Amino acid sequence: MAKTAARRSPPTTIESSRDRERLRTVVFPEHSDLAVSVAERIVEVIHRETRAKGRAVLGLATGSTPLGVYEELIRRHEAGDVDFSHVITFNLDEYYPMTPDSPHSYQRYMWENFFAHVNIAKQNVHIPDGTIPRERVAEACTAYEEAIRTAGGIDFQLLGIGKTGHVGFNEPGSDATSRTRIVTLDTLTRKDAAADFFGVENVPREALTMGVATILDGKEIALLATGEHKAAIVARAVEGDISPDVAATFLQRHQSVTCYLDLPAAADLTRIKTPWILEGIEWTPAMVERSVVWLAERSGKAVLKLSARDYAEHQLSPLLARAGSAGPINGQVFNRLREKIRGRAKLPAHERVLVFSPHPDDDVISMGGILRKLWENENAIVVAYMTSGNIAVFDHDVNRHLDFVERAAVSLGLDTSAVQRARDTVNAGMEQKTPGDVDIPVVQNLKKFIRESEAIAALAAVGIPASAARFLDLPFYRTGEVRKRPLSDDDIAIVQRLIEEVRPDLVFVAGDLSDPHGTHRTCKAAVEQALERYQGGGQRPEVWLYRGAWQEWSLTEADVLVPLSQDELNAKILAIFRHQSQKDTAPFPGYDEREFWQRVEARNLETAARADRLGLPEYYAMEAYVIQSA
Repeated sequence: MAKTAARRSPPTTIESSRDRERLRTVVFPEHSDLAVSVAERIVEVIHRETRAKGRAVLGLATGSTPLGVYEELIRRHEAGDVDFSHVITFNLDEYYPMTPDSPHSYQRYMWENFFAHVNIAKQNVHIPDGTIPRERVAEACTAYEEAIRTAGGIDFQLLGIGKTGHVGFNEPGSDATSRTRIVTLDTLTRKDAAADFFGVENVPREALTMGVATILDGKEIALLATGEHKAAIVARAVEGDISPDVAATFLQRHQSVTCYLDLPAAADLTRIKTPWILEGIEWTPAMVERSVVWLAERSGKAVLKLSARDYAEHQLSPLLARAGSAGPINGQVFNRLREKIRGRAKLPAHERVLVFSPHPDDDVISMGGILRKLWENENAIVVAYMTSGNIAVFDHDVNRHLDFVERAAVSLGLDTSAVQRARDTVNAGMEQKTPGDVDIPVVQNLKKFIRESEAIAALAAVGIPASAARFLDLPFYRTGEVRKRPLSDDDIAIVQRLIEEVRPDLVFVAGDLSDPHGTHRTCKAAVEQALERYQGGGQRPEVWLYRGAWQEWSLTEADVLVPLSQDELNAKILAIFRHQSQKDTAPFPGYDEREFWQRVEARNLETAARADRLGLPEYYAMEAYVIQSA
């Protein structure tokens, strides 16, 4: 008898009034709930369509966003809850040219992440062929359209959205009547893909893609977006006018589209960003704080100087009416903000502190200032580097370190012939690979050791000894590729053992919402699940979230603001400099061209400047943290 998948409680969502939103949009406070909800809908469609006509036809997407959906569908299949033997699939797109065995191939992505784990028939899988000779591309695209029609059309189309607003690879300028075809990729699209290909110069300039009209022919469409780097384009797609400049806006013409967003991706929607200009919000203390800070920044005034007229002119009369005058509201918000500021004297002292750093530089990038203060407060600190970060090291850094070893061999008492043989092996491995290929094991290890030595040097720059470092090297990361494995019990067990060893009073975790490849998100999940299993004598440690290399918590999001002097900020930047393999040109810079230290300096200075403009005490720089509720 088939097993039945365990039913999960319905996910919590932030409902939409549809005011200003031209697409049905569902926002999930918890990232994992999005994948569960979309997978549940796909299972419903498969059951309905196979009962009605003996088959279900799915349009599928690639990228990091749908991975959680595929993982949940695999789980449901393994539990006997869904059968894929009568499912036909059509993928949206493929790079051109692209061989199926390339680590960048969407063909490989789909089989590794989904098809190989369910009982789908190989002949029912359709993915644009990136090896078709150019003279036959048009013919192959026509045949792809015909195959979709022969299958009876797509019952459920899964979409992601690119930073240009593309769905599939329908870049700005795509026509609403477009069909499957070859396209030239937008510069921004290629730039966003550069990290996957180890350089923008290695990203294909063309791709094969379903057209806008092909997508709109689907009976039901789901548009998925996660991460705050998608917030601006999501708001444009959902609330903006239809325009060929943003292909996703054409979805507004479809009768059955749902946008599934996590909270960061929904951040620029009116009901999330400025809900007080809509009707019927609940005036919680946090909402009052957000609205008053917004008003102060919009009017260019300090909080305590806001007048009743300011409230009235910016659609905040309902808030003013509750208090009767501006003064009590201003005072309440000012006090809430001021209480967030914690200098060294107000920070923990003589406690056990465990810092989780997803990569070997996130600790000093994000919390280099508070690390020094916590050490000065005589806390027992352990910094756990969760992944090796080895794929983010250029080959030339390996060669530079090997050159040092070769030159120092005699002084170090090393066998020079053995050193030369090792270097020859490394050189041969590097010469044989193309960009994006997996390094041979010895090179992967050398890159890991480079990152570890840099992490130790960076800790020293903020006054913390090497004995504080732990290198967990979690298994999910050990692929040698940008794509990682799903989080496993082995990963969680490693984290749990460390927590049980340290028995921390305070835990720091990366709560980044913009990590482009999801490593921070995976590491956060590992810590959360390990903490759930941790007994700790019934005492759960307090958890503080810091941001990664891309953004800082806003003043209203933050629970703790840690002021830094100019010397303290300079020491933090020096620690970041110790990560020399990431200096000048980092292999994975994300969506910001500035170096990591430049981003840190700008955001820490701006956090303090924003506080100053609101009338709070003036400091040189500030770090921000969120205290996670139990």
